[in-house]
Amino acid sequence: MAASETPTEGGDRAGVLLYYKYAPVPDLPSLVRFYDSNCRSLALLGRVRIAPDGVNVTVGGRMPSLEKHIAAVKSMILFEGTDFKLASCDHPSDDRIARECGFTSLSIRVVKELVTFRSDPLLDSPKVCNAGRHLSAVEFHSVLHDAGNNLESQAQNQFVLLDARNLYETRIGKFQATNVETLDPKIRQYSDLPSWIDEHSEKLHGKHILMYCTGGIRCETASAYIRSKGAGFENVFQLFGGIQRYLEQFPDGGYFKGKNFVFDHRISVGNQDDVISSCLLCGSSFDDYSSRCRCNYCRMLVLVCYDCQAIAGRKYVCELCQRNGKGSEPMMLQENELHEELSSDSLEATEITNATFPGVTTPTQTHKTYANNHLRKLRILCLHGFRQNASSFKGRTSSLAKKLKDMVEFVFVDAPHQLPLIYQLRPSEPDLLSEQTTDAPSSFQQSPPPTMNCKKRFAWLIDPNSNSLEEQGWRMADVPFNPLQYQQQTYGFEASYYYLKDVILRMGPFDGILGFSQGAAMTALFCQQQQKRCSVMDFRFAILCSGFSAISRDRSKESIRCPSLHCFGNSQGQDRQIANQASRELADMFEEECSIVIEHDMGHIIPTRSPYLDQMKEFLRRFI
Repeated sequence: MAASETPTEGGDRAGVLLYYKYAPVPDLPSLVRFYDSNCRSLALLGRVRIAPDGVNVTVGGRMPSLEKHIAAVKSMILFEGTDFKLASCDHPSDDRIARECGFTSLSIRVVKELVTFRSDPLLDSPKVCNAGRHLSAVEFHSVLHDAGNNLESQAQNQFVLLDARNLYETRIGKFQATNVETLDPKIRQYSDLPSWIDEHSEKLHGKHILMYCTGGIRCETASAYIRSKGAGFENVFQLFGGIQRYLEQFPDGGYFKGKNFVFDHRISVGNQDDVISSCLLCGSSFDDYSSRCRCNYCRMLVLVCYDCQAIAGRKYVCELCQRNGKGSEPMMLQENELHEELSSDSLEATEITNATFPGVTTPTQTHKTYANNHLRKLRILCLHGFRQNASSFKGRTSSLAKKLKDMVEFVFVDAPHQLPLIYQLRPSEPDLLSEQTTDAPSSFQQSPPPTMNCKKRFAWLIDPNSNSLEEQGWRMADVPFNPLQYQQQTYGFEASYYYLKDVILRMGPFDGILGFSQGAAMTALFCQQQQKRCSVMDFRFAILCSGFSAISRDRSKESIRCPSLHCFGNSQGQDRQIANQASRELADMFEEECSIVIEHDMGHIIPTRSPYLDQMKEFLRRFI
């Protein structure tokens, strides 16, 4: 049913709206202002992504509000012919699901492309004007029906189905038809699909390729990429409106088996009795992602049944990480339990028994993973935090450097702005032993500590109202430690930017940059400035730890297109200096499709234990 035909539900009924449109956007700031004004006035929450070549929107709210939003969008010529997918649904079952799916706030961002097809921002994605031919749900179904009923041997294997989605999506539902092979790339993220297509092009050459995804947008770029390969790759077709429109036409599922994974609080849609997947641990029939269980290493969603979730202390290792030998201990059932729970010809059983258990790495695997590291490690420039220096930061990261010694070489530099040493008044030694609580001023230490062995302190950004640059030696602290002091440190970027450019010239090249606390804020500013100046990035990736954003929150600004890893304390953590929300805002400044977020339960540090270290290694391996 088209959106315009959807009956208006009761005012309390919630709904979800999805749509995308590829078309040149003549005025990006104006479109940003429209979405900000319209969505806020209608109390719509969710994600709006705006690129020079179109928009991609997933928002939720009251059904009448969503219908008003559709009417407003339809009045704009830009959106002529847009397929609006509107569905009524229940409210999110809990706050955690709503938060993970992005339905607790309105996020409007300007991005380079609507869906990131390549993790390397310097490589251009194919133009959607060369995308495959659209097939309606009925046409798509008819092709599969005819292929299944065609008994002529020469017609068999003429068609292939290509699923453009990620592994955790395909695990719970996919198309299956007689005489048509379904190709499941089993990728962790969409930007891995180009490599899979390149490596398996022989399975696509000369075939009629029927592509599908959730709502259609991923097929636009992927089909264009396949067609760009030339002769033998011309016959590419894509399901218009994706699985969602197909299930509307064929409520019983048709040739689609299982459920359709969706990126909102509905989690999945389709025949609730049609379960094609199983629990990662015990193999029992299961396909519910509502508990949001994730792999301890790559954070991909995994299916873990309720009984297995109830067993305390278990870690989850996804199929992809298992195949790469991840994990600190065997995570699956013991061998005798496997034979009891799973049939010997089960695909799940085959994958589990053939996988290398986490924690067991053979010499061959080690050589494969680090074969090139002996030639050249990744060189990473490290930026320390406020009132630190290169020496102290090197000491604080010595454990991390030791555990990554086979992969990286850290290079440390002092920031250009030297700060005075500070001290606070404190009780003198005799008073520390006294039971008195009202000491006279004379009992406090008034003089600064000795200057012997005091190392200089530096900063990348400083408070413009401070006269610290003119001060030398020690000075008394004006107030006790202020955890929000970083918000006033907005001056000195230009000097730090050109200082880093000189460092890169003298000591580079570097593969990546790592910033801690204020160093992370400086890292983001540096990457943004290079992008703004349209210069080639000096770094292939950025790692930002316990950071905060010193960038203007003007929504019209572009996302930073540098592959990034963000590591910071979660909302229950012990970081008393940089709040979780501040670090989240910094992560939001980067293009989300090529960024990884690691939240830990520790303090204002860079964690060096599993699973956090393993996630960092996984990120770094992309660039080796």
